[in-house]
Amino acid sequence: MSVPMLRVVETSSFERPVRLRLPFRFGAVTVTEASQIFLRLVIEDSAGQRAEGVAAELMVPKWFDKNPALSNEANADQLRRSLAFACEAGCAAEPAGAFALHAQLEPDHHARCAEAGLNSLVASFGLALFDRAVLDGLCHLTGLTAVELLRRNLPGIADSTTPDLGGFDFRRFLGGLAPAQTLIARHTVGMADFLAAADVDPAAVPDDGLPTSLEGAIRAYGLTHFKLKLSGNETADIARLAAIAAVLDRLAGDYRVTLDGNEQFSEAAQVVAFLRRATAEPRLRRLLQSTLFIEQPIARSVALETPVAAIAAMLPIEIDESDGNMAAFRRALDLGYTGISSKSCKGLYRALLNRARATAVTVAGGTTCFLSAEDLTTQAGIAVQQDLLLASLIGVTHIERNGHHYVDGMQGAPAAEQQAYLAAHGDLYRAAGDRARLRIENGRIAIGSVLASVGLGVATPARRETLEALAAGRSGRAFPAITTA
Repeated sequence: MSVPMLRVVETSSFERPVRLRLPFRFGAVTVTEASQIFLRLVIEDSAGQRAEGVAAELMVPKWFDKNPALSNEANADQLRRSLAFACEAGCAAEPAGAFALHAQLEPDHHARCAEAGLNSLVASFGLALFDRAVLDGLCHLTGLTAVELLRRNLPGIADSTTPDLGGFDFRRFLGGLAPAQTLIARHTVGMADFLAAADVDPAAVPDDGLPTSLEGAIRAYGLTHFKLKLSGNETADIARLAAIAAVLDRLAGDYRVTLDGNEQFSEAAQVVAFLRRATAEPRLRRLLQSTLFIEQPIARSVALETPVAAIAAMLPIEIDESDGNMAAFRRALDLGYTGISSKSCKGLYRALLNRARATAVTVAGGTTCFLSAEDLTTQAGIAVQQDLLLASLIGVTHIERNGHHYVDGMQGAPAAEQQAYLAAHGDLYRAAGDRARLRIENGRIAIGSVLASVGLGVATPARRETLEALAAGRSGRAFPAITTA
């Protein structure tokens, strides 16, 4: 089958409010609520056949743009504008293959966002949603799962946006995708989280039967992998990590951790000083021996201007917030970084192409590179399933999961929608009364039903129930549709 030529006929978006059951503190921000945005679009091929595609993402404040002068609602409006720009340009674009459409839109989209004062991560958000919805529609147009679609390279992925991959064998790379049926859940320990069960203030947590402390989460889910947030305050971070280590050393068996700097360090020397002090702390000996990497410690404004070889000599280091465009990973590699995060909100194509880069660099005999899969509080349903699918496609074995800890399952969704997901994806969710909650057993998430679904990771009856609920206004609000002129 050749690459199908597509045009986008129509787009529409919806939002659903999300209340966090526990406050999520990362960096200098504490989040208690946000909105999840859903995109629906219709594509048409050259034979006039049409199919619907969907995507969803939580609009987390103070991550895409950390300007303290912006309100949370202003942050959300930035993301809405980015999506609107992508949809307007997508509906006006000439017919093209799915990846060619992305490549055609990307430079102008980022330029338009920049003119509107929207940074590269905000720009990436809108195009990432648009691209995923197009791919979902293409799966339904062809009747294929996402894995089958990509193995055959029906999107037409090539090196047009990554000239450094000229000559790379995409056919072999994509044909060899072998996603695992399960992923290890890497549990986020937010900076406001209770650690030991004895520390929990009953008045500060919900009585919903879900874990309210790190200790409780380990016992409930059998966790062995953890992501630990840093504040950039050396003394406070050492004390916090020592308290976490006391819990992990006692309960988590042969555990692994990652450290997330969340841009809280101003320069590489500050990170080196912190790691040296941490290494000298006896209470952190086992935790540091179990640490896989440190994520984006340096502020994005300077992170890709500063060599990090001194940090990399102590601990593998990756970029996250600095990953605003397709050139970022190549620049990071030149500075001594060895890894990059995958988040569905930054783009499925970007993650796949960065996986190709890591493969190419490693095969070429240079630095061994890695990708990690990170969460931005993705919500149960379309968003979490597309993110899990992406993580499995790029070959990671563990993925940060935090949405299920800070939000109670499919909170805000009507009962019929939750039942549809339980019926279609019983390996991924479990029932708790009338609530569908993420299923994590022995520290693992099963995604067999996600991989087997025609579409981008979501079974048709479940996705249809979501869109019908949103379109009917039963659990959210709609925005004006955009159609092809």
